[in-house]
Amino acid sequence: MKHLPKHLRPRWRYLAVGIESWPEADLDRGTVQRHLWYGAQNLVGDVGSAAIDLQVMSFSHRDGYGEAIVRTRRGETDRARAVIASVGRIDGEDVALRVRGISGTVRACEEKYMGRRPEGPEQRDVAFRGADRPAHVGEQRVDVATDGGFAGATTLDI
Repeated sequence: MKHLPKHLRPRWRYLAVGIESWPEADLDRGTVQRHLWYGAQNLVGDVGSAAIDLQVMSFSHRDGYGEAIVRTRRGETDRARAVIASVGRIDGEDVALRVRGISGTVRACEEKYMGRRPEGPEQRDVAFRGADRPAHVGEQRVDVATDGGFAGATTLDI
C-alpha cells in the first residue's frame, strides 16, 4: 500500500505532561491512556474524543513524580489540554496532570519540556502533629505517612 502524500497526512502536536501523585501510587502507561480516553469521552463526547485522538507516546513514573508525552491532532490542543486537566484520579489514586508545553515533534518536546523532575524525594522522619513520622521530603512538598495513608504538607508545616 502506498503512503499518503505529505499534504494529506495527519498533523500531530505533542504535549509534555507532568504527573504528581502520592509516593505509593503505582501508575503505568496503559492506565493513564485508558483514563485519558475516558476523560475525553466524558468531556467532549465520542465524536470529540475521536477528533482529539489522544495517545500516550512515552511514560515514566516513580516515587510520586512522572512525565508523559501525549500526542493529539493539530488544532485540537486546547481541547486536549482540557481533557488532561480534567483527570484527577487514576485507578483510585489522586493525581495532578499538568501540561508543561506543546511541540510539533517528539524530539523537541523531550528537549524543551522533559527531564524537569525535581530531585528525588528523601525519606526521613519529621515532626508532624506532635509525633515523629516517616516522610518523603522533596524540594516543594512533603508527604507524611499517617495511619490512613499520606498527608500532604509543606516544609513550614513540619
